[in-house]
Amino acid sequence: MIEVENLSKRYGKTRAVDHVTFDVRPGRVTGFLGPNGSGKSTTMRMILHLDHPTTGAVRLNGQPYTSHPEPMRIIGSLLEAHAVEGARTAENHLRWLAHSNGINPARVREMIDLVGLSDVAKNKVKTFSLGMHQRLGIAAALLGSPRILMFDEPLNGLDAEGIAWLRNTLRSLASNGCTVFISSHMLTELAQTADHLLVIGRGRILADAPTSKILSDHASGVVVVRSERPTELADHLTRAGARISRTDTGALTVTGLDGTTVGAIASAAGIALGELTRRPASLEEAFLAITGDATDYRSNPGRPGRPR
Repeated sequence: MIEVENLSKRYGKTRAVDHVTFDVRPGRVTGFLGPNGSGKSTTMRMILHLDHPTTGAVRLNGQPYTSHPEPMRIIGSLLEAHAVEGARTAENHLRWLAHSNGINPARVREMIDLVGLSDVAKNKVKTFSLGMHQRLGIAAALLGSPRILMFDEPLNGLDAEGIAWLRNTLRSLASNGCTVFISSHMLTELAQTADHLLVIGRGRILADAPTSKILSDHASGVVVVRSERPTELADHLTRAGARISRTDTGALTVTGLDGTTVGAIASAAGIALGELTRRPASLEEAFLAITGDATDYRSNPGRPGRPR
């Protein structure tokens, strides 16, 4: 279990993390979300004592990180996949980590096979792609058979097979009682993986709830409908309380009414439908609703400039 209490971090006049308190509990995958600059990575670094908090404390299974003589047996982490000496081979990197934490060296080969790096185990890490770096970092995190796992953007660079493998691995570890804490900008994937979500913005916790509750509270889902009389249909739906927008292909995107009601309104008006599709609530929609007032960097919604 990870316990974070009243944690703050200042850099001069900038408050990167602002008195956050939360628990990451065993038996579930907890996702950690936030806009760029929100304090996610700083919080994770303070959990590992890589950054010293201005105020507050972190406990791993009831004790600070520095109280554990062999920390890789307590928490396995991946914060920066490229933070590896490039001249080492993948195998030697893991052997060094195992030796430093009193881990049976036989685990090295097990982890190399597990993450799919057997064919390149004796290659120097500096020759690795981003995806291979991520796999090596995951192997290092799992090396000590820890009961707590923490990953910052582990999906970057992984192919479809790797993403599916990691999702299944994390869910399996959580189901076996591990504490799993993962930060990612890949919201669609995280929605499939995380049982619980923490959302941070401008250094403060904005939401701390099960994924299902965050989706139900902050995202409504939409109905996509297509007809040869879209303007007339839109008028009927708007009068019934719907909010309407049009896609690039001319379909109507309907918010505020369910698919059954949309179909009934179209039928009563004698309007034939070519498509009636319900799209469930998305984590992206919920995330944007929660963090709308806590985003420091926004894209310009206008047209892109002409190429020069």
